Amino acid sequence: MAAWEERGEYRTLGGTRVFTMDVAPRGEETLEPLLVLHGFPTCSFDFHLVLDTLAEHRRVLLFDMLGYGLSAKPDRAYTIDAQADTAQAFVAQAGVSRLALLSHDMGDTVGGELLARAVEGRWRVEVTRRVVTNGSIYIEMAHLTAGQELLLSLPDARLPEDAGIDGASLAASLAATFSPGATVDGAELAAAWELIAHDGGHLLLPRTIRYIEERRRSQSRYTGAIEEHPSPLGIVWGTDDPIAVADMATRLGAARPDARLILLDGVGHYPMIESPVRFASAVAEALA
Repeated sequence: MAAWEERGEYRTLGGTRVFTMDVAPRGEETLEPLLVLHGFPTCSFDFHLVLDTLAEHRRVLLFDMLGYGLSAKPDRAYTIDAQADTAQAFVAQAGVSRLALLSHDMGDTVGGELLARAVEGRWRVEVTRRVVTNGSIYIEMAHLTAGQELLLSLPDARLPEDAGIDGASLAASLAATFSPGATVDGAELAAAWELIAHDGGHLLLPRTIRYIEERRRSQSRYTGAIEEHPSPLGIVWGTDDPIAVADMATRLGAARPDARLILLDGVGHYPMIESPVRFASAVAEALA
């Protein structure tokens, strides 16, 4: 965890302290930069097993969204607009005007907002190609967990210190989203909890999960942009995802017949953790 933090830097974006990572290409830079958008309730560390592969011939930009990971976690309402604003500010500070996009889970929704802004001329960055992975892009098809439903039933407010959310219960919830046949090092789950709980972030889960309500209200905007943005689209999906089920990927493929659809059999909601080699290879293929 310390090594991960040392690879990044803290930037002030929109007046808030945000953990970012700007990784230089490992070899000759032949490809456009890649912006990576993580999901709920984790952070950019989800991609630590595939980062070096992704950066083989391109610069890779990652950041922890507001309320996640090592970024600031103020007690405030969290919106997709605010996360997209942070992404825009990061890309602008990095001096990037042309990029590819890789998104996962909630990051698919943030990516959808960025694509909508690009179409509207509000984000003057050229998105050359993109990959979406396991996220509830068609929210009516999502099988939300009992834990997610519980968080959504709570007030949009910070939990008290004695709320009873602990590492064991949260790790079990994350593990339940993996494929039944997945073998994942327990250290990965421990790291996920450490980053979620950093600076009291676990107490903000009823606030950060509100993105699901936004997705329900504005799905036509977010998913419409994912379907319609003219850049080439790749869909990389773990077929054993119990939440963002594989039928979402095939539905998106039907809506966008020119997309490259790569299904990862025997992989669940976190393909970059469960099967990093296959995931990195699929992403590289989809971005080719």
